Amino acid sequence: MEKKNKKRLVLGASLVVAFMLWTVLVRFVDVRAIGPEGSSVGFATLNGFVHELTGVNWLLYTVTDWLGLVPIAVVLGFAILGLVQLIKRKSLWKVDYSILVLGVFYIVVMAAYIVFEMVVINYRPTLIDGYLEASYPSSTTMLVMCVMPTAAMQLNARIKNIVFRRCAIIAIVAFTAFMVIGRLLSGVHWISDIIGGALLGAGLVMLYSICREE
Repeated sequence: MEKKNKKRLVLGASLVVAFMLWTVLVRFVDVRAIGPEGSSVGFATLNGFVHELTGVNWLLYTVTDWLGLVPIAVVLGFAILGLVQLIKRKSLWKVDYSILVLGVFYIVVMAAYIVFEMVVINYRPTLIDGYLEASYPSSTTMLVMCVMPTAAMQLNARIKNIVFRRCAIIAIVAFTAFMVIGRLLSGVHWISDIIGGALLGAGLVMLYSICREE
């Protein structure tokens, strides 16, 4: 394995391990009932402090919620690209290797989402339509930080025009930053949820960056 890939492997694995440790800490450190309907959350002092600063911004929540469809559209776009290649080339193994790996990556991300919908670490700091919803990790943060950087990697290799490629990458970076920061400022997640989603997303993307290379 190349030295560069070894560094990415160590960094990616470290981020995933950091996410696991963070999850344990969120579950057991400074757990107090500061959420709606007496729901408990770890790092209560930190989470409560940040939530008091941000409050709840329903407009920002709505905007980031709808913009959450963008990464889903990106996933569908690459799925269609893979399907077109499969139909034209008449063999799954003739589909671009990076697209096949991307498909597996999307499955892993979806599996992580399902797991944390079933295993509730904590609930949101505010009710959504009158209901308590699972909050950890921030699924929007995780999805954006998984899908958009991998899309940037794909586009970087596929777009030949340098100016167009740079504009696309800048737009992706700006969108990702807006979504993560916007989700925090909207007040529908504890800051520990955002950190958890960011750690997991960054770790998975780093590991994907290694696997996508033949």
